[in-house]
Amino acid sequence: MRLDLAVARTFGLSRRAARDAVRAGRVDVSGRTVDEPGTDVEPETKVELHASRPARRRVRARLSVLHEDGDVIIVDKPAGLLTVPTEAREKDTLWSRVLFYLQHRYGGRPYAGIVHRLDKDTSGAVVFARNRAALHFLQERFREHAIDREYVVIAAGAVPDQGSYDADLVREPGLRRSVARPGQEGRRAVTHYRTLEKLPDASLVAARLETGRTHQIRVHFSAAGHPVLGDRVYGPRDAEHEAPRQMLHARTLGFAHPVTGRRVAAESPLPEDFAATLETLRSRSRSGTRSSSEKTKRPDAVKRRAAERSEGYRRKGPKRGR
Repeated sequence: MRLDLAVARTFGLSRRAARDAVRAGRVDVSGRTVDEPGTDVEPETKVELHASRPARRRVRARLSVLHEDGDVIIVDKPAGLLTVPTEAREKDTLWSRVLFYLQHRYGGRPYAGIVHRLDKDTSGAVVFARNRAALHFLQERFREHAIDREYVVIAAGAVPDQGSYDADLVREPGLRRSVARPGQEGRRAVTHYRTLEKLPDASLVAARLETGRTHQIRVHFSAAGHPVLGDRVYGPRDAEHEAPRQMLHARTLGFAHPVTGRRVAAESPLPEDFAATLETLRSRSRSGTRSSSEKTKRPDAVKRRAAERSEGYRRKGPKRGR
């Protein structure tokens, strides 16, 4: 059971009040102060609440923490923010915000090892390692594809109920990727998906990565004729984009803890722009109306153009045992 839930039930607090008490350092577990609300506790574990204890230092930072302990920290990346600096050496990145948070909360010289990244316009859960041992452990898990990652996508057109996209990816000039053509050597990439909701000329889809290549979901869905809504790179060039950015969100992230071996899982809530776009599409479904751009940009034409750009794309059904 999560610590904040145990505190709420034991002391009759709301879930929010229990979470705030834990983060303020007012909760002891087996005689030791624990300030991570998501810490697992057994039913028989002794939990104490010290309501009058002075709160630990709270950091006012532009950072939403989903999970934190002495070895890893999982944070919520907003769209439009780089995960790490590029060659231009940007000062405001997700990594710099994590370092700021750790320094002001714990003091000293913080360490935040970079494990993986999300595209600038993709939102969701990102993990950083708080020491080198944890960094090497998590990097190895990513190389072995032993990380549980689920994304939610709003894709153009009617995506099949479920399946897998299995197509090698190759790098093109710049940052662009594409599926490998027959005889062209690429890197293996597999994306499993299931459709959650049918929308007017679009679909809400959950996508799980078997591999983790750059732009994998965006390239696979575009090559299949279902580009991510709002994708300025892999979507149709003449489309009138109604989404404020690419509708791709890293919703869940799970892995074995580098020290305890227990499962760590974090879920990132849908950001406002994603939820607003989804609600707009749902409202059209309820009213039975379509926008002017939807009337002129037929999904069949979008699919045809995407397929023409992606000759050689290979699509397979869902794999057994997954």
